Amino acid sequence: MSDRPDFAVQIHQNPYLPANGTQVHAIVRVEARGDPVGTGPPRAERSASAAEVIIVDTSASMAGERLEAARQAAKAAVDALREDVDFAIVAGSRDAAMVYPRDVLLARATDRGKAAAKEAISGLSAAGGTRIGRWLALAGELLADSGHGIRHAVLLTDGRNEHESRAELDAALAGCAGRFVCDCRGVGADWEPAELRAVASRLLGGFGLVADPRDLVADFTEMIGRAMGKAVADVSLRVWTPDRASLRFLKQVYPVRRDLTDKRMEKDPKVDDGGDGGGGPATGDYATGIWGTEKRDYHLCVTVPVGRPHQRMQAARVSMVLPGSGGAPDEPLAEGMVLVEWTDDKARPTGRHPSVEHYSRREELADSVSQGLAAYRSGDDAAAGRELRRALDLAERSGATGTSRRLDRVVVQETGEIRPREDVDDADIIALDTDSSESARRPPVTGEGEDGE
Repeated sequence: MSDRPDFAVQIHQNPYLPANGTQVHAIVRVEARGDPVGTGPPRAERSASAAEVIIVDTSASMAGERLEAARQAAKAAVDALREDVDFAIVAGSRDAAMVYPRDVLLARATDRGKAAAKEAISGLSAAGGTRIGRWLALAGELLADSGHGIRHAVLLTDGRNEHESRAELDAALAGCAGRFVCDCRGVGADWEPAELRAVASRLLGGFGLVADPRDLVADFTEMIGRAMGKAVADVSLRVWTPDRASLRFLKQVYPVRRDLTDKRMEKDPKVDDGGDGGGGPATGDYATGIWGTEKRDYHLCVTVPVGRPHQRMQAARVSMVLPGSGGAPDEPLAEGMVLVEWTDDKARPTGRHPSVEHYSRREELADSVSQGLAAYRSGDDAAAGRELRRALDLAERSGATGTSRRLDRVVVQETGEIRPREDVDDADIIALDTDSSESARRPPVTGEGEDGE
């Protein structure tokens, strides 16, 4: 018996292409169903044990209210751990240091262990600079050989990664990728979204803003609660395409946006030819991290050769796979087919499926926000105004009310013109940047409710 969720894959697409059409778009909707870990069978019967590392920024900028809030949040995170979880607390400044336990190892989250950890957290002090790569490297060392199925970390910082180069951070991320999933939080308005976005993207986690330090306890409690609900790790999304077809892109579009295209791991085509016996099909795996009971959507685009009217073909096969270890075969969890049929019948719908259109509009909106904020940060208010006007129009047309509200806090409209506010709050800029690039709204599906922003 296992509490590992059951996976299901649904393909949402319009399979029809005009006679000269070569781009096939589909939304791959993956649902993992089952009871959360906490309600499942005893630990000995579970498919994956869990390990958690809590990383707290203790650089000089954290002194005062932020550090006290971080202490309380870290203690709340410890309280939220299940008793069967192994964990560690890491303090980060110019170097990374063990807070609990003192040695570079994990401790069991027993009542005694939690009490000792919270006592150690009370002694945290703020000094020094910021080197996020070193913090992550220590977490990677703790989790690399832990033998746990679920390996997760949370990272809290309030500042920019000023004391190591981007190359050093990238090297640390390369060493950590595949070892654990990391969720990041920036507190206040002095941190750099691009840095935490890079960490979250490479380590398959999320990142977000906690503008008010007083909200850290609730945020950390909820974040650890989600991590405790994960039940299976290292799941891959596998895409097979036939001869003369190729994957153009693969992006996670819900619940957070992630471009997975360049994260492909090629598989031996002899292992998986799709059952058609054709020469040269391509198969690639994309890591998706850890799963509990949840839903995720992926936007897939495949380039196919030009077909004849009424010709049909399978453009791709998408599978959720649990890779085998120690020579064991991979375990398929669920799969779906992406199909295409060419038509010269103008009465047939040849536009994009509503779900594809929905996520494409949201990506266009996020790109406009990103370009507008880049122009604003460079001091080009005219370009910023143009892009943010476009973003506001897109948000209103697509029903992105949350983004519209955040844009209203950043821009002002005068005599038909839009320009950045002179008194804009840095936290509002970070919130717009973070939320537009991270969050997504799931379109309604027949028989389901709608997931809001």
